[in-house]
Amino acid sequence: MIITVKEETIVQPVEKTPRQILWTTSIMYKSQAFIYISLMGIQTFFSPNVLRDALSKVLVPFYPFAGKLKWNNEGRLEIDCNGDGALFIEAETESVIEDLGEFLTSEEITQLIPKVDYTKDISSYPVVRIQVTYFKCGGVSLGVVMAHSVGDGDAGLNFICSWSGVARGIGIKIPPFIDRTLLRARDPPTPSFPHIEYQPPPTMQPSQYSNSFTASMFRLSSHHINLLKAQCAEGSDTVRYSSFEVIAAHVWRCACWARGLVECQESKLTIPVDGRSRLSPPFPPGYLGNAIFNVTPMATAGEILSKPFIDIVRKIHEHLVMVDDEYIRSAIDYSAMQPSVFDLIYGANSVNCPNIAITSWYQMPIHEAEFGLGRPIYMGPGAILCEGLAYILPSPVEDGSRLLAIALQPEHMALFKDYIYDI
Repeated sequence: MIITVKEETIVQPVEKTPRQILWTTSIMYKSQAFIYISLMGIQTFFSPNVLRDALSKVLVPFYPFAGKLKWNNEGRLEIDCNGDGALFIEAETESVIEDLGEFLTSEEITQLIPKVDYTKDISSYPVVRIQVTYFKCGGVSLGVVMAHSVGDGDAGLNFICSWSGVARGIGIKIPPFIDRTLLRARDPPTPSFPHIEYQPPPTMQPSQYSNSFTASMFRLSSHHINLLKAQCAEGSDTVRYSSFEVIAAHVWRCACWARGLVECQESKLTIPVDGRSRLSPPFPPGYLGNAIFNVTPMATAGEILSKPFIDIVRKIHEHLVMVDDEYIRSAIDYSAMQPSVFDLIYGANSVNCPNIAITSWYQMPIHEAEFGLGRPIYMGPGAILCEGLAYILPSPVEDGSRLLAIALQPEHMALFKDYIYDI
């Protein structure tokens, strides 16, 4: 697929915005891809002028997304809310939507996402980069890259949905709430948990490494999910486990099988958790920031593969319910006491074999970014950038099924494809 860039512009807020510095912790960028099918005969379908005009308006209340990242004198990352604006790229291709196949697993999908050059000074880049690509068939893709430090998935999606609302003339449904003090460490910091999520992950025994991986997408029907839940209802356990918990346990177990891990091999499962509703008091709707905290159940491959399925589900459940106000405050304090938050985050976030990370976007309104001419037929991560990373997405047909996107080493994926449906 050949992409031709027609125009690049910087879209600034239409009004003057507050000039301030906001603290943050992470330099990571996250990407999302939205795919739309054209309504034939509609000349205004995804008009660049309409999109740019709406973007300039939505950047006023969402002004941190119009700023840039920078390092302060103490080596800490900050958001400089300078109103410089967001990058808007208009592109086109002779390809058609069908050429993308399963979207996320297509190699071409990365061409629909603005590139991030991590070798350059971060202060030279807008924190939001957008690429609108027009296909020969009339379809359109919307690729968005934004700094995860400015806003997590919930905040970023609220920004996109607000932008789409302004574009179709209905305004902003959930205004952003901007207050970084809500996640400030206590004085003095008093962590009360060991926080193994920040510790180095297990490594392969014997040591081996491969940077080759492939991504695949699987559909788990409501029938598949009910079969997994039924395995947890056979004993005396009265807990009603969630769909995410049983899917995560099944994926973790299948990955261990496919990877051929020895019994004594430790494996860490990383699960990002939204802290908004778990803090006391809960955050106001529209909180603009990164309120994601990881929990990391660990077990040996022998335990994961030989113990009853419900034991693995229960382990995941217990780690998730553990994340309350005190745990989150402890995590904030723990990170504040470290000399380098950057090293802390990136040193512990490795998900390569034998480890895995599973992110759920099922509860997020990922198909509601509707710009006036229909919902996207696909919305998901712009790419899976490392082995061992998985996403659980809702199906666009709203039939109770889930889409599982996962990256594994090629030889492991061949086996995983057989295990995932063996329920």
